[in-house]
Amino acid sequence: MRQQQFEAENQVLWDEIAQLMDDLQRSRSKRRLPHTLHLGFPDRYRQLCNHYALARSRGFSPALIDQLHGLVLRGHRLLYRQQGGWRWRVLYFILGGFPRAVRRNGGYFALSLLFFLLPALLMGVGCYLQEDLIYTVMDENMVAQMETNYDPTNERPGRSIERSSETDFTMFGYYILNNIGIGFRTFATGILLGVGTLFILLFNGLVIGGVAGHLSQLGYHETFWPFVSGHGAFELTAIVICGAAGLLLGHAVIAPGQRTRVQALREHAEESLQLVMGAALMLLAAAFIEAFWSSSTLQPTIKYSVATLLWLGVALYLMLMGREDHGSR
Repeated sequence: MRQQQFEAENQVLWDEIAQLMDDLQRSRSKRRLPHTLHLGFPDRYRQLCNHYALARSRGFSPALIDQLHGLVLRGHRLLYRQQGGWRWRVLYFILGGFPRAVRRNGGYFALSLLFFLLPALLMGVGCYLQEDLIYTVMDENMVAQMETNYDPTNERPGRSIERSSETDFTMFGYYILNNIGIGFRTFATGILLGVGTLFILLFNGLVIGGVAGHLSQLGYHETFWPFVSGHGAFELTAIVICGAAGLLLGHAVIAPGQRTRVQALREHAEESLQLVMGAALMLLAAAFIEAFWSSSTLQPTIKYSVATLLWLGVALYLMLMGREDHGSR
């Protein structure tokens, strides 16, 4: 793309960003919070940074580069150095940035979901019909431990005998480490041409589906399903999103296009990190629910009702939240 075309396509956006920064500066000088319309500024600032990087990499005129550099510096001061700016960015990310990132990468999300859900369903049905099939993905000690955790006689469903006396807060920390570890491995192994991510998704699907089918076959459905139904809305969805982030990295390695693989990875890194950071927040929520809610002794009907609301809320959040980006209009 020539510089003249680049400027013609983006000058209106740059003018809007400059005007938005004027408004933000006036709001800050009067010591009041910016209007909600300004929530679109972080997304616009990200676009501006991308344009600045493109102008430099393509060797456009110094005048244009200086113009964009000045806007970037000014935006940086407004976005990062003002008191309370981090709260604004986190709120914007949760309310719009993260769900939009998931929708932008819907194809990767669908592929990740397929590699996770299909093995889980097939293995779950298989283990329900064939009791010994679970031993193809788990050894005898792990199966025995799982059966003990969800035995109807267990006073704290989902917890082993060794952990039954630990506090909910202690288990909260344990679940955080466990959940984040799974999510990070699912994402990071995407660098291996995406094969690592697909393998982890498939393996986790087989194990989770196998455990569900096996415990249901044993008649432990009254302890297992009420326990996992609530936090599963956040935990399982987050794992699939981490898978999508890993596949995004893998695609950059396999098909970098006209760029080098390093350049392609750099360009995909920001998008992948948005997915991973959002997934990490979901895994944190899952750990909280698992520690303080899932192991409670409430009636299964209550847990199922709450789980239905949580699954519906997660689905609507990812599909609808952030569609009305008033700040960009």
